[in-house]
Amino acid sequence: MKLLVTGGAGFIGSAVVRLAVARGFHVVNLDALTYAACLDNVSSVADSPLYAFEQADIRDRAALDRVFAEHQPDAVMHLAAESHVDRSIDGPGDFIETNINGTYNMLEAARAYWVARGRPESFRFHHISTDEVFGSLGPEGMFTEETPYDPRSPYSSSKAASDHLVRAWHETYGLPVLVTNCSNNYGPYHFPEKLIPVVILNALAGKAIPVYGKGENIRDWLYVEDHADALLTVITKGKVGRSYNVGGENERTNLELVRTICAILDEKRPRENGSYADLITFVTDRPGHDLRYAIDPARIGAELGWRPSVSVEEGLAKTVQWYLDNEAWWQALQSRKGVGQRLGVKA
Repeated sequence: MKLLVTGGAGFIGSAVVRLAVARGFHVVNLDALTYAACLDNVSSVADSPLYAFEQADIRDRAALDRVFAEHQPDAVMHLAAESHVDRSIDGPGDFIETNINGTYNMLEAARAYWVARGRPESFRFHHISTDEVFGSLGPEGMFTEETPYDPRSPYSSSKAASDHLVRAWHETYGLPVLVTNCSNNYGPYHFPEKLIPVVILNALAGKAIPVYGKGENIRDWLYVEDHADALLTVITKGKVGRSYNVGGENERTNLELVRTICAILDEKRPRENGSYADLITFVTDRPGHDLRYAIDPARIGAELGWRPSVSVEEGLAKTVQWYLDNEAWWQALQSRKGVGQRLGVKA
């Protein structure tokens, strides 16, 4: 099977690319190489005969048509997106253009290609989305595939719109689609503006570790390599038109998560004085910060046999060690726009 992976130089996309090549898939990585992308993320497979790279923007329909015609993929895994909530607060326009208009272009390019090939039943358009489209949970309950959409940020609203477009292209045009909504990912190659890398890198630098509000917000944490495994399971086994929620079954408050990372660092690279937890600093909360996300992954488990394999403690230990071992990777990204700055405070 040949996969066209959009956003394959990003965090989750690169994990998909690396795992897919390792499993013998042919992979075409389409990425615009915007601020959060890094080709070093896929350097381990760059020389493989199973791998090809195309620098193209999903907002450029002509470029998409060329890539489809030249590479003739059997399936699309659409991960390219603007994904940082804080950046969406400061600049929502980029999220509308990429996540909504870009997904529209992908759907139309895929549909034209699929029709030209005689509408093969084996073709798949797999759209990868987020649990944030469902809004915010109280202390009880979990998101299922039937949970009504209730997005609260420009980011989650743009992803909700893209989800609706994908389903509409299936219902209206018959395009064979799959949709997955995942919980918060973490792991190697995570761009340094997100919570877990910020905690690790600020701690190592002896800087304040910022925690929004009181740190009471709860997320379900999914190790990125588990997520990549789930996505390849869905693209090969999922039922057309079906959506699947992918969760790590690892709920933690942000403060619990930060304290766990500090404890791992205390063990792996102790400070001269005190604990890294001494650096925790509570800061003004993000506008519209959802209280709790929690995924019920029962459907993907029952129908496709997938379950997460990594606990959050195991995954965090692996992640911290990866950042300790790959200083050159994250240092090269420190100068990119917005990295190391507090964003999303304009509301």
